[in-house]
Amino acid sequence: MPRIEIPEGRSDPEVRMWKLRPEMGIGAGTLSHAVYEQSILPVRVRELARMRIAQINDCAICQQWRKTAGTADAMTESDFANVSEWRTYPGYSPRERLAIEYAERFALDHRAIDDHFFEQLHAEYTDAEILDLTVCIGAWLALGRTMTVLGVDSYCRLAE
Repeated sequence: MPRIEIPEGRSDPEVRMWKLRPEMGIGAGTLSHAVYEQSILPVRVRELARMRIAQINDCAICQQWRKTAGTADAMTESDFANVSEWRTYPGYSPRERLAIEYAERFALDHRAIDDHFFEQLHAEYTDAEILDLTVCIGAWLALGRTMTVLGVDSYCRLAE
């Protein structure tokens, strides 16, 4: 149940909530556009990192999201379902595992991300890609937690 009054309208609740603060909604929308439409990372890398953040945030909307362009061609339900087992699931490349690990560390213990871990990142990603992934992870963490804390994500739970 939402913890704030969601304005009426035809769009999804997570969109309508921004009618309460349209100035912030513009910023959130711009950030989302950059993450989903302007990222230089392959869709698999982004979706795997996004799903790990969705699990950590316990955001129903984010865990169910499959609408990112290219996802249908790049990802299987098994890919999504095994993200929490990223260390052992054989379907991920070393690069993908590193993206999932980065998302997990970023969300759970960001101060423990040390120079050694960045050496590992640099072995797989360019500086531009590391910045891109970092901004994506930060956006998912912030916006997913916003929806979860406000109870807006409960609107969109699929039939269980």
